[in-house]
Amino acid sequence: MALATKADIRLHLLCIFFALGSFTWGYNVGILSSVLVHPGFIQTMGHLTPSRKGVITAIYYLGTWLSYVFISHATSDRFGRRYAALAGVLTVAVGNAFECGATGSGAYAMMIVGRVISGVGVGMLSTSVPLYQSEVSPAGKRGKYVVLNHVGFVAGLACGFWVGYAVTFWNSSDYAIYVSWRVSLAVVLVPCFIFGIGLPFIPETPRWLIEHSHHDAARKSLSWLREGSFSSDEIESELASIREDVDAHRAAFPSSSWLSLFTDRSLFKRLWRASLLQFMAQMCGATAMKYYLPTLFARLGLPTRVTLMAGGIESTLKIGMTVIEMLLIDRLGRRVTLTAGCVAMGFGMLINGALGQVYPDNTDKGADVVCIVFIFIYALGYSMGFGPSAWVYGSEIFPTSVRARGLNLSASAGAIGSIVVAQVWPVGIDTIGSNIYFFFMAVNFICIPIIVVFYPETKGRALEDMDLLFNKAAGGEVEEVDEQTEPVLPKSVGRPSQS
Repeated sequence: MALATKADIRLHLLCIFFALGSFTWGYNVGILSSVLVHPGFIQTMGHLTPSRKGVITAIYYLGTWLSYVFISHATSDRFGRRYAALAGVLTVAVGNAFECGATGSGAYAMMIVGRVISGVGVGMLSTSVPLYQSEVSPAGKRGKYVVLNHVGFVAGLACGFWVGYAVTFWNSSDYAIYVSWRVSLAVVLVPCFIFGIGLPFIPETPRWLIEHSHHDAARKSLSWLREGSFSSDEIESELASIREDVDAHRAAFPSSSWLSLFTDRSLFKRLWRASLLQFMAQMCGATAMKYYLPTLFARLGLPTRVTLMAGGIESTLKIGMTVIEMLLIDRLGRRVTLTAGCVAMGFGMLINGALGQVYPDNTDKGADVVCIVFIFIYALGYSMGFGPSAWVYGSEIFPTSVRARGLNLSASAGAIGSIVVAQVWPVGIDTIGSNIYFFFMAVNFICIPIIVVFYPETKGRALEDMDLLFNKAAGGEVEEVDEQTEPVLPKSVGRPSQS
């Protein structure tokens, strides 16, 4: 087995560090699921109907949608991927302060404001992190490095559940009940601080630097990123390939390059694919499982503390599945992992819906155990498929000049899906019970032929070679990369030297 080069070590450390940004995103999601069932939070917010719970959850995605459409891409394009992430983590911290400070008659309004602000920050984080990871990674390993984005997310999700579980033991007094849920929300400030402090000291991506005519800085950055894996000639060739790609799109769309996403046929085919993928990734039911898992377990008769522990176990298992996905995605490809995940999620929803019909009102404890198992299977399917792969796909298919705009616009479709599911799920569970599972089962099974038919495989392809791939896809021919061969390198770049 070849020894890890300096480039391998540096890329792993960089992408793990950026996963800390995704950790703050995941923690925000995981901790809210426990906060929603915390007695101190319920007392502070007043009467929480399913609809009001849905608003608290869904309004967050209004913030992310606003960020994706109006803020995040502009920040990332103008200031770079690092400083977009820094702006995002600072915004999350401000939103968190509003959430923690919610009290009195205006508590519900403060919570809503905090959730919107946090959503805006997460919109910047959730796109700048995979953008950075995608743009610094070599073609044959890009999927693995970008999946670290989702590893960070599910680690944050698991941490949120475990902190929520631990907080249930902090109930010795009325004051403890009043303050404990606020402290659990404020824990996210620790990774925010570490991530924010470190960001100015890491290199910017070579592709963003070339896009902004910082050619010497781009050469220095790429040389540092590729040291030990690529020769000087190969690094120069990769730089030339990036410059050629940037210059070509700048020449074709000199005034407002982002409009090319709608006016250029090849780019529009990428935009609608990435957008639909993000929309499907939320409409499959993922938002509901992330936010309402303790509520779902409670409907199966589990006490609150046990539901939070079960949520922590489920989220911890997802870390392992995402690590497995990280090792497989560059071997099996994006389409295989996406379809396999949809199959697992669809069957998980089918079993939960069917058992809910056969044993209404949780009359059979054995059936409840099976439901819990298949909720876990559903979650593992998401971590194998849509969770990481939707971000990998969207972060790699657009050219440098419109990559941030393309990823943000496509992510906005995911935010819309999250808003829909966050509102539909609690009301659906309350009104039609387990029948709601059949709706999400159908969504998952419908996604399978859509992925197979409309999504060309991108594994092993250089970012600068996506034009060729999607031009062929537009014409009905998609050239597959033989998984037995070495990964395709950028245009004229030679093979890595063996060190």
